[in-house]
Amino acid sequence: MAGNVLLDSPHMPTRFAHVNVIAQDWRKLAVFYQTVFGCKPVPPERDQSGDWLDRATGIPGAHIRGMHLRLPGGGPTLEVYEYEDMPQRPEIKPNTPGFSHIAFVVDDVESVANEVVSNGGSRVGEVELVNIAGVGELLFQYVADPEGNIIEIQQWS
Repeated sequence: MAGNVLLDSPHMPTRFAHVNVIAQDWRKLAVFYQTVFGCKPVPPERDQSGDWLDRATGIPGAHIRGMHLRLPGGGPTLEVYEYEDMPQRPEIKPNTPGFSHIAFVVDDVESVANEVVSNGGSRVGEVELVNIAGVGELLFQYVADPEGNIIEIQQWS
């Protein structure tokens, strides 16, 4: 039975570990997520390079620095890294293919959106209120961190 595959598997059950964001300035971006969303640093800071990283990334001479931030609620981490050498980043919009955004449940969407802006981020769209059948009423807004990564801030009732 497909629902019991992990129960019969000799492997450890799957557990979500982290989401990675590659930053132009990892320290500045880490401070943003700590200030606005209450993420907590998980030491140690990372400074990694070597043949193993070149092989793992497929990037000769790869050198990364950064840290993990514990997400609110004590769950997985947000891994904020920067590469010593990076290509120019394309503009990211809510409909850009690939991973699109990270979301946080907040008590006050407007207040958090204002805090995002006052800490170097921006608003992507407008605040919207929508009734999602069978789930509840959702007040949400897309914003962006100082490097343009999209964040959904949401409040449920």
